[in-house]
Amino acid sequence: MSRMPALLATVALITLSGKPTLAADPTAATGAQVRAPSSAAVRATYDRMDALSRSVFWASEQQADPTDAVAGVKLAQALRELGRYDQAAEAAQATLTVQPNNLDALLELGRAHIARGQAFYGVAPLEQARDLAPRDWRPYSLLGVAYEQVRRTDDARAAWNQALALSPDNPDVLTNAATAALTHGDAPGAETLLRRAVAQPTASAKVRQNLAMVLGLQGKMGEAEQILRRELPPEQAEQNLQWLRSRSTGGATTSGGGAASPSPATDTARTWNSLQGG
Repeated sequence: MSRMPALLATVALITLSGKPTLAADPTAATGAQVRAPSSAAVRATYDRMDALSRSVFWASEQQADPTDAVAGVKLAQALRELGRYDQAAEAAQATLTVQPNNLDALLELGRAHIARGQAFYGVAPLEQARDLAPRDWRPYSLLGVAYEQVRRTDDARAAWNQALALSPDNPDVLTNAATAALTHGDAPGAETLLRRAVAQPTASAKVRQNLAMVLGLQGKMGEAEQILRRELPPEQAEQNLQWLRSRSTGGATTSGGGAASPSPATDTARTWNSLQGG
């Protein structure tokens, strides 16, 4: 199959198909001199930059103060967005060595393990995060992804149901649940969940693109094309449409109702691609 288009490999989320080439490891020490942490204004400026710039900056901040949990968590996030999943897990784990009950570090460690395809190791920190913050929907949403990856389907469904109980109609949770439905060949069920998700005011462009993907996989190319041309630049929209046409016409098996059954490789990408909201 040709290279997966931007719709399925956006974030890391999302970039399971490739990793950027870096000139140097941002986590490596750049000098022996230790400086004071940057001001809040400088940190806010770097928060708006690209993942590579953020990884270098937050590595420097963590070097300046190894006990800075904010720097550790944001370094892990930037590394994960760059596709450097093992290093992201290491950065989150280093933060937990200093602050074992840091909720954001636990969540980021779970995300990193899921991203590297080792969700089994993400379950424990995510369950710890759930126990520390039982009213927070994020641990449940991520646990659903982790459980699904290790084939604990019933546990995944229960986790997403609890996330939705805490945050009704949350588009990120609905997207994760839809991804699982599609993984199991239930494209109509995934469509229903994603239509609920896109109806929410907080739904992101990625959620709408996921709906377009599910529609296209079922042969509903007209509506899928409308969504993609609204959400993506012309070249990216055309790439996604070509991929969907190849899947719906011969690149995927179909059920009696004509819905395309996705391959395991693309399922993995979609599971991670829906993760960023968790």
